[in-house]
Amino acid sequence: MELGLKGKWALVTGASKGIGAGVARFFAAEGCHLHLVARSAEDLAAVRERIRGEHGVVVEIHPMNLAERGHAKELAARCPDIDILVNNAGSIPRGTLEEIDEDRWREAWDLKVFGYINMSREYFRLMKARRHGVIVNVIGNGGERLDSGYIAGGTGNAALMAFTRALGGSSADVGVRVLGLNPGPVQTERLVGLMQKEATTRYGDASRWREFEKRFPFGRAATVEEIASMVVVLASGVSSYTSGTIVTIDGGMSHRGSLI
Repeated sequence: MELGLKGKWALVTGASKGIGAGVARFFAAEGCHLHLVARSAEDLAAVRERIRGEHGVVVEIHPMNLAERGHAKELAARCPDIDILVNNAGSIPRGTLEEIDEDRWREAWDLKVFGYINMSREYFRLMKARRHGVIVNVIGNGGERLDSGYIAGGTGNAALMAFTRALGGSSADVGVRVLGLNPGPVQTERLVGLMQKEATTRYGDASRWREFEKRFPFGRAATVEEIASMVVVLASGVSSYTSGTIVTIDGGMSHRGSLI
């Protein structure tokens, strides 16, 4: 299928590993040039070299912490002419209301929630002026399947879902599409680390982490490729009538009962 992305520019945040790096590779495979953003210069450089070697597209890297005020504005001034923004940076820790104190809660939201909002504000302004562009927010199904043990994350994801729907509901009036994608569990280093930690706590053996996968739909987590490919399709011209909506890829997890 021809997605019509060759020669376009995409900016991906949280692009040094996991879903972000996968999204970058899939865009590059379609001939898209890239601006990649994350905190680790070393990890970004590794992703850049891999993509250049495999696909020969232009890849620029921007090591910065988007949780810090002013960086979204700085990035928009440095890279104003992009066609696609993928907000993907940040993760919010698990924990109950009693366990996640104010400082930890605010620190997580500064990157995942306000980081998405600030990046969208800057690039929506630029896209609106050109009457062209797409913003894809990679959020998470925690905003649909609410859990008091993931209260900061679930609340933050629900807020980003509302933000995406509100902005995307009227953005078509100025030629811009805004949409979101909610992954469930995805087989990344972070997820494996969390399951290893839980296996150590519960069983005293980190190697038993795969036992938790049996509770997931289809007995496994999603692959990075399954999430990344959908981001690219949603950002492409084959989804040109999609805006103000959230696509969930979690094997149906959000609409079932207990996983135990």
